[in-house]
Amino acid sequence: MDHPELIRLGRKVLEIERDAIEALFARVDGSFVQACELMLACQGRVVVTGMGKSGHIGNKIAATLASTGTPAFYVHPGEASHGDLGMITRQDVVLAISYSGETSEIVTILPLIKRLGVPLIAMTGKPASTLAQQANVHIDVSVALEACPMNLAPTSSTTVTLAMGDALAIALLEARGFTEADFALTHPGGSLGRRLLLKVGEIMNTGERIPRVGSEVTLSAALLEMSRKGLGITAIVDDDDHAIGVFTDGDLRRVLDSGVDIHHTPIEQVMTRGGHSVGADQLAAEAVNLMERHKITVLLVLDADQRIQGVLHMHDLLRAGVV
Repeated sequence: MDHPELIRLGRKVLEIERDAIEALFARVDGSFVQACELMLACQGRVVVTGMGKSGHIGNKIAATLASTGTPAFYVHPGEASHGDLGMITRQDVVLAISYSGETSEIVTILPLIKRLGVPLIAMTGKPASTLAQQANVHIDVSVALEACPMNLAPTSSTTVTLAMGDALAIALLEARGFTEADFALTHPGGSLGRRLLLKVGEIMNTGERIPRVGSEVTLSAALLEMSRKGLGITAIVDDDDHAIGVFTDGDLRRVLDSGVDIHHTPIEQVMTRGGHSVGADQLAAEAVNLMERHKITVLLVLDADQRIQGVLHMHDLLRAGVV
């Protein structure tokens, strides 16, 4: 089989699945709204179940729901009839997925779900099937044609089911007013989570790693402190550890160009008074924005009384994955 034929076959699959998804538009209707309302009113969790390929899709739908503000988990229907049904409580909602609507493992547990009085949402391709008829709400995910040339392997049908699951999850996300901050709480290991949750105080340099000198020391002594700590900066503090200024690598270039005597000049004469700073409770992402805005790579971390608590360098932000 030559390359153009392989390309043609691949595109044909995408065309079939695209058409199947387009057919879904009309089915985002009253049943879709009822399903959303049941899940929004749920006091427990959305329990997703499905067998075979439908199970794989169900697992992904459960994961998407859980990460977008709708507590959910997947239960294998075969295991459900051997004890795992105990994972379903009366406060839950069940979302059962079966294209035929006659999957024996799901049909077997329907009476038990009904006995619990748990609302049942079905996603099938057969509105007249047992599962569809037993459900409180049925969402039609039927397709005219599978992308498989034998019209057998679940392809278009699983794509459509996944798309409908995404539609439910995102509609619920919007209805709940789910925000970026909420998303970060469920993704603390991701870059968004680090950006929205990590505080300056968690990654700043503290204690002996803080470069600082008194205002009375010479420029040469300040340079030694900068060299020892390796952050390209030193804070200048008074007797009570209040920050009164900073001296940076940039300041050093400036004073050397002016011919200053580094051994006799007090640091107080050449330091930058004030300087940019952040608080330990501020988001690390705020520190990044401040650095980018002022084209600097290091910040003092001060408390409300302007006492120095730490120093934050761009390298700390890079190591933490905030940048």
